Formats: sequence, C-alpha cells, structure tokens
Amino acid sequence: MNLAYTFSGFLVGLLVGVTGVGGGSLMTPLLVFLFGFKPAVAVGTDLLFAAITKTGGVWVHHTKHGSVDWKIVAWLALGSLPCAVATLLVLKHFMEIGKETTGAITFTLGIALLLTACSLLVRSVLIHRSAKLDADDSPDDEDEDDENENTGRFQRLQIPATVFVGAVLGILVTLSSVGAGALGTVALLFLYPKMRTVKIVGTDLAHAIPLTAVAGLGHLSLGNVDLVLLGSLLVGSLPGIWIGSHLSAKLPERYLRPVLASILLLIGFKFVLQ
Repeated sequence: MNLAYTFSGFLVGLLVGVTGVGGGSLMTPLLVFLFGFKPAVAVGTDLLFAAITKTGGVWVHHTKHGSVDWKIVAWLALGSLPCAVATLLVLKHFMEIGKETTGAITFTLGIALLLTACSLLVRSVLIHRSAKLDADDSPDDEDEDDENENTGRFQRLQIPATVFVGAVLGILVTLSSVGAGALGTVALLFLYPKMRTVKIVGTDLAHAIPLTAVAGLGHLSLGNVDLVLLGSLLVGSLPGIWIGSHLSAKLPERYLRPVLASILLLIGFKFVLQ
C-alpha cells in the first residue's frame, strides 16, 4: 500500500464527488504525469478502478430511485462491448508483433480529455434544458412522458444512433479510460432530451460498469494493471467520493466546472502534442 497513491485517490474521489466528473479524466493524467506510470498501465488500472467504484452508485440508482433505463443500457452495450473487445484484440495483436501502442493510447487519451472538457461546458446547458422540459410537463402527463421519453431525437433511427454512440464510447474508453462518465452523460442528454436528468445519470452509470469491467479485465490480461496501485487508489477514493458528494451542495460547483474544464483542455493538448 502506497500512501501517496491513497492520498491521490482521495483527492480525485473528492473532486468526482463535488463536480460529478468521471474519475478517468482526472486519475489517468495524474498517474502518468505525477507518478510516471506508462499510459497503458494508467488506463488499465483506472478502468478496473472505475468498474468497482461505480457499482455502488448503480445500486442506489436502481433500488432507491428506479432511474436506470435498462433498454438504453442494452442498446449502448450492444455497440460498446463488442468494440471494446475488438479494440483489446487489436492492442494484443500489436503487442505480439512488437509494435508500440503507447503513442496511440496517449493520443486517444488527449482527444478524450479535450472532448470531456468541452462536455463539461455544454453539460450544464443540456441539463438546464432537460430540467425545463420536466418543469413544463404537468403531473397528468407523467405516465405518457415515461412512455415517450425513449423516442428521443432521431425517432426511427434512435436505436441505431444509440448503438453507434455506444460503439464510439467502447473504443474511446478502452483506449483512454476516459468518456464513460462525462461524455456518456452528454451523449444521452443529446440523444434523449426528454429524459429526466436523474435517469440520464443512472442509465449512463449502469452502462459504464460492464464497459469498464470488460475493458479493465482485458487490460489485466495484457498485463496493463498494477494491482497494488489499484488497491491503494480504492482505499483513498471511496471516502473521498463520499465526502465530496456531501460537500457538493455547499461548494460553488458552477465555478469549479469551468476551472476543471480549462485544466483538462491543457492536459489534453499536452497529450495530443506529445
């Protein structure tokens, strides 16, 4: 157990709890730049870390809030899981023939961080619009809205569009460990503008677990997971997330998000230009 890793896990968990930003966009750059881990090891370890930490959140959303749309989770997984496995097989092939994959992982990580930073800036706008739609709906129309919220933006093409988004997330998350949280939420807000925000969050969280688990176990089989690091991060992050969640109502989150987005933009450019 490494106390520096544990403390870093606590700080990342605290930020995740306060801002709702996915841990991968914070943890992976931290492991690469501060502790000098190879990008592949940082990505693989963070994927298993995400799969474990998100499980409790899904349990709450499913049992207490009933805010997981399992049909949409299945459509996303239909695209993401096969693409995650295919991406892992490509990485394995390159490793077997001696081709270096660090450059591809680093570049993808940079792109994912840039997209996450942009998503932080537009997420609040999309959430505000979704909340406004909720407020405009009368209680008498609630049952009808629950039936129609899945029709989404593209109507007949909604299922293919959802599967396609899942496929993109599958590739991006497997290569970078970033995107299952912030990007997934924004994608769902765009695809399903009538869906309640709590349902968007719960559905995205439920989809992130099998995706990060499959990708993380795949990286484990490739030797890209540091189990000591994983344990140290978990010990620190779990209380950090709990404390951050309770502090989120008291801290100026609307000011923290732009600052965090700016930091992620700088880190993303550094990865892309590296």
